[in-house]
Amino acid sequence: MKISVILPYKENFSPTYPGAVSLFLKDTIPLSKFKKNIKVYGYTNFKKKLLKNYENLEFKKFFFKSSSKSYIKKFLEHEKTKKSKLIEIHNRPNYIDELYKYNQNLVLYFHNDPLKMKKSISLKDRKSILEKTQLVIFNSKWSRNRFKKGLKINDFKNKLKVIYQSTNKKKINFKNKKKIIIFVGRLNSSKGYDLFGNAVLNILNKYQSWRAIVIGDEPREKIIFNHKRFRVLGFKNNNIVTEWFKKAQISVTCSRINEPFGRTALEASSTGCAVIISNKGGLPEASPNAIKLKILTIKNLQNKIEKLIKNEKFKNTLQKKIYNSFFLSNNLISKNIDEYRFKLFKD
Repeated sequence: MKISVILPYKENFSPTYPGAVSLFLKDTIPLSKFKKNIKVYGYTNFKKKLLKNYENLEFKKFFFKSSSKSYIKKFLEHEKTKKSKLIEIHNRPNYIDELYKYNQNLVLYFHNDPLKMKKSISLKDRKSILEKTQLVIFNSKWSRNRFKKGLKINDFKNKLKVIYQSTNKKKINFKNKKKIIIFVGRLNSSKGYDLFGNAVLNILNKYQSWRAIVIGDEPREKIIFNHKRFRVLGFKNNNIVTEWFKKAQISVTCSRINEPFGRTALEASSTGCAVIISNKGGLPEASPNAIKLKILTIKNLQNKIEKLIKNEKFKNTLQKKIYNSFFLSNNLISKNIDEYRFKLFKD
């Protein structure tokens, strides 16, 4: 069975600035029983790609013409030759109408809040999605519940499924972990970077043996913190991020926005960090045993970090609990994906 996977236009399917969609596919496709029959389509300016079975859709761009429409048109040119049995659309409900004219075997993946995405906001749009797809997949129960808002059970029946993002549990030695507090992500106020920085500066001034590592960037919003033990590394590829997670004892993801899932919390959990997260969106599903910030203030975050530092037994117990309960492996999630593929086309 031939399967085509279409990425959002401009999704960087590359080790340089990959999005959550790209990492999800990079981790799961090589483990699929259909891997030899899967082709990923996208558009990126970066030369290095995450997988060999990727096709970059090159097309002429015009100022007055929609690039997304040209992108879909180019994809359909490939489809006429490939003739896939199934098309899996990632995070772009607005691609469905055009693709449905050619192939009615469509599966849509949501990686963001469905109620904030073009052609998925209104009840009418979501009913249309259900009529034109075989299955709609979400990366959290929170995201699925957002999509269901206003719908009746008969509207969706068995068409909605949750498949979490994944990563593999890393081999670690807790004794080798350092007194590091880590933040990974966009360095902006939406991600709570200002909260993190201010809370951690207070911690570093009080506890001389601790340091902070920040990985990420944000060209549109400059939030700067200066401290000799507060180090900003900028953007790093996923392998380097993983190595820093393995070294860190405490990880903080303090987003102000409702994250549909929370890959950084997932990766921190897989490396035995004591994880602190906002109690928002799908973040609690990414790390169920994490410390949850019900009140997002500098003081509250500082108190949560300080509790871990002052009570080493509590911190060590939490680290092991989060690490030992981690189960969202790439192999498990790849099997979950293949399961629906087999069910859709058992004949």
